[in-house]
Amino acid sequence: MKNVLLIVFVFLCSFSVVYGQHEEQSYTPDPSPIIQKRIDQWQDIKFGLLMHWGPYSQWGIVESWSICPEDEGWCLPDTVKNYFAYKKQYENLGDTFNPTKFDPERWAKAAKGAGMKYVVFTTKHHDGFCMFDSKYTDYKITGANCPFHTNPKADVTKEIFNAFRKQGLWVGAYFSKPDWNTPDYWWSHFPPLDRNVNYDPAKYPERWNRFVNFTHNQVMELCTNYGKIDLLWFDGGWVQKNGPIGDKPAYSEGYRTKKRFDQDIKMDELVTKIRSNQPEAIVVDRAVPGKNQNYLTPENTVPDKLLPYPWESCIILGGGWSYSFNAKMRPTREMIHMLNDIVAKGGNLLLNIGPGPDGTWYDEAYVRLNEMGEWLTINGEAIYSTRPIAPYTDGQLRFTQDKKGAANIIYLLKENENLPSTIAVNGFFLIPLPGFVKRRAENRILHTLNELKARCES
Repeated sequence: MKNVLLIVFVFLCSFSVVYGQHEEQSYTPDPSPIIQKRIDQWQDIKFGLLMHWGPYSQWGIVESWSICPEDEGWCLPDTVKNYFAYKKQYENLGDTFNPTKFDPERWAKAAKGAGMKYVVFTTKHHDGFCMFDSKYTDYKITGANCPFHTNPKADVTKEIFNAFRKQGLWVGAYFSKPDWNTPDYWWSHFPPLDRNVNYDPAKYPERWNRFVNFTHNQVMELCTNYGKIDLLWFDGGWVQKNGPIGDKPAYSEGYRTKKRFDQDIKMDELVTKIRSNQPEAIVVDRAVPGKNQNYLTPENTVPDKLLPYPWESCIILGGGWSYSFNAKMRPTREMIHMLNDIVAKGGNLLLNIGPGPDGTWYDEAYVRLNEMGEWLTINGEAIYSTRPIAPYTDGQLRFTQDKKGAANIIYLLKENENLPSTIAVNGFFLIPLPGFVKRRAENRILHTLNELKARCES
């Protein structure tokens, strides 16, 4: 009979977990054995940190999207009366961005203590502001107009990557394919209409080719000047190769467009360049089916079933993707339950924290990470280096197996619920034996690593 590990925890919870139906999407494995092996290793590490950070944190608003002229709830605020005046104010935020309390070493130690194994950082979001020292733009944290540029840690991407590598974590670069600051994407000759390029690349090929070269050059700066990059996480899935479909409005993969242009950024060519410098780099061209989407990324949702390909849920810990004033953090119990549920369905959890304008995290975020780390210190063998095993989920039970075939059964206790005397699993009843309970300080979390005996009930 397979070894069985029961893990039980109790923690007060008032939040609800974000779950949703998730239709299976097409997945094309990368043909490289090196990358296939690397993806398998990524599936072992399970738990990572995502950080959205930029000058927009000064206003406590959504990253980039408030300058996107679309009639969506997360885009241009209703309070804005003059779009172009607002856009100018937003773009000037870099002139006052001065995160003097920036301490990446503390972040990295907290992430390691939480049991996180990799980090993904926004080197550039859609607004085009670079959080790294790119020589292809002055719109950057190391630019002369940004007061932080004289700080010894001004190249925050380099500082973050070095600090997290030192703690043994993989490092990943989030990079936005669209860039709403460069005139070769949003050309001043036309007003921006939505998130897309505001001119027809087929009609103005020289301008579009300048944008493609600009994008490739910035990505290669990251791949050349910033040490080993384990992940390249490309956002902005509407920037992809499309056939022209005329002037009629179109809808594509959840991205609404006024007119679908062929925004071919030559991703195959770019990935070849990346791998020439970073031969083991996993590439995630989000929401673009094909071999350059090495894993899929459901956003702020947990699929309701096993997905038959590598995937990762990126989830907000509290507030929004970027820093929010008076953000409310999800409780630890909810996050531990969510991690177990994601892993049982074959995924990884990428947990987002948005640093503030002074370069600090929410104090409560450190508390959450510390408590998750306490749980994983004891129970991590049921999470790391595991794979799904049928029936995957069953009521309050979650199932994983290690690479030797030993099964782990995780029981998710409801609020104020005591450990049952017996637990039914597909015709078997598991009976926890007394005397093996391990308690944490203050009895805030009850961890049970009980040896079990199973008996068949006919």
